[in-house]
Amino acid sequence: MATTEMDIDQPNDSINGAAGSPPPTTTSDTHTSTGAVAVRSIEGWIVLVTNVHEEASEEDLQELFGDYGDIKNLHMNLDRRTGYVKGYVLVEYPTQKEAKAAVAGANGAKLLDQTINVDFAFVRPPPKDGHNAGRRGERGRSGLKKAPRERSRSPNEAEKE
Repeated sequence: MATTEMDIDQPNDSINGAAGSPPPTTTSDTHTSTGAVAVRSIEGWIVLVTNVHEEASEEDLQELFGDYGDIKNLHMNLDRRTGYVKGYVLVEYPTQKEAKAAVAGANGAKLLDQTINVDFAFVRPPPKDGHNAGRRGERGRSGLKKAPRERSRSPNEAEKE
């Protein structure tokens, strides 16, 4: 059993006012290059590094990304056939501050004569219409409320009547 305890995010019901409503977007939210809001994974803040040279080693990446903070985990996927890096790496930081520094500092940096792209791996897309975007609930694709669905009866109940 692990001896360390997991960090628990505080519920934001008191901030939002109503349970179930989306959290307000503030200037303190971390945004990606596409405008989406970065979110924390269960373990920490994960940064996706793309366009990684196939001959890059774990030491090269530890050296580059270790400058921005304590690396909690570094995951390099290798091609089974060749044994080279597949072209992307996942770097996990324990705090948002470190991950944000890595995204800002390493995006566009050179690693083995190749320009790498760095951004957050987990994001919440920006709302489309201002409220409850992406949350259908009882609304269909058109946005209109659906009528309750009629359900068929089981064969035993139909025979009783």
